[in-house]
Amino acid sequence: MHLNPGQNSPLQYPAKAAACYFDFRELRHGARTILHHDQTIRHDSPRRAWSGIVRTMTGPDHTHNDPADTITHFGFRVVPASEKGGLVSDIFHSVAGRYDLMNDLMSGGLHRLWKGAVIDWLRPRPDRHYIDVACGTGDIALRIMATTEGWARVTACDSSPEMLTLGQGRAIDRGVVKRLHWLCSDAETLPIANNSVDGYTIAFGLRNVTRIDRALVEARRVLKPGGQFLCLEFSQVAVPLLGYLYDRYSFAAIPWLGHIVAGDRAAYQYLVESIRQFPPQHELGEMIAAAGLRRVSIHNLMGGIVALHSAWKI
Repeated sequence: MHLNPGQNSPLQYPAKAAACYFDFRELRHGARTILHHDQTIRHDSPRRAWSGIVRTMTGPDHTHNDPADTITHFGFRVVPASEKGGLVSDIFHSVAGRYDLMNDLMSGGLHRLWKGAVIDWLRPRPDRHYIDVACGTGDIALRIMATTEGWARVTACDSSPEMLTLGQGRAIDRGVVKRLHWLCSDAETLPIANNSVDGYTIAFGLRNVTRIDRALVEARRVLKPGGQFLCLEFSQVAVPLLGYLYDRYSFAAIPWLGHIVAGDRAAYQYLVESIRQFPPQHELGEMIAAAGLRRVSIHNLMGGIVALHSAWKI
C-alpha cells in the first residue's frame, strides 16, 4: 500500500486533536554526548559487544554477495538475512491486537513519556512534512498531528499491514486523518522521493531492521538538507545496579506478560533478546555518522534503558 504524501488518505476527516506531550529532556539521566563527524568514539561495553551487523558467510573478500548468503541476528538466533523480515512480520501479525496494551504494561506507561521526548526534540511545525518509520499503531505520527493541530503533513510507515490497520482505526477515532498518510514499506527501501521530508523519526523499530546501515542511508536520502533524524530505541544501561535489575525484570517478567496478555511468549522473548543484540549508544552514533548524517548527539533516558539519537542532514 503506497499513498502519495501529496494526496489525501482514503480516510478523510477534519483533523483536530488536543496537543499533549511531555517535556522529558529535563528528566533524562546521563550526560548528553555529541559525536562530531570527524571524531572516532570508542566504547567498550562491560555487558556485551554488539554483533548484529549483517555479515557475509562467504568471507570479507567476496565482493558480489548474494543477499541470501548473509546472516544476521533474530534475537539470540543467527538466521539468514533474507528470513529476518518474515520472522519479524510474523511477530507483529501475532501480537498486533494486544500491542498497545503490552507497551503500557511492560513499561508502566513510560513509553508515552519517552515518545513525548521525541516530539520535544523534533519541535514539529505545521508547514513541514514528517515521516515516522516503523510507526506501529501511529503513536508518534498522531502526536505530530496533535502538536501541529493537524496542519503538518505526516507519513506513517510500517511493514506490518496489521499495525497500519490499527493505526488507521486510532486516527479515525481521534479525527486526525486528513494530511496523515499511511505507507506499507520497510525501512530499507522507502518509496519516498529524495530530499522530500523535513523530519524522520523511528521509535523502537530500528532493532527490527535487517540491515540497519541501509535504513540509515535511506533516512538520509529522504531527508531534505537541514532535516532532522531522530531514533528512539532501547539501549545499554549506564548504571550497573539498574542494569542488573532491568535484566532480571526483562527476562523474567516480559515474556511472562507476553504469554498471559498477548498469548505469545516467544514474541516477547525475541523483544528482550533483540534489545541485547542492538548496538549500544556510541556504536549506533558512529553508524549514523557513517551514513552521512551530521551533528550526531545522544540523549540517555532512564539511565540508558532508552536512548534518543538526534542527527541532521547538512
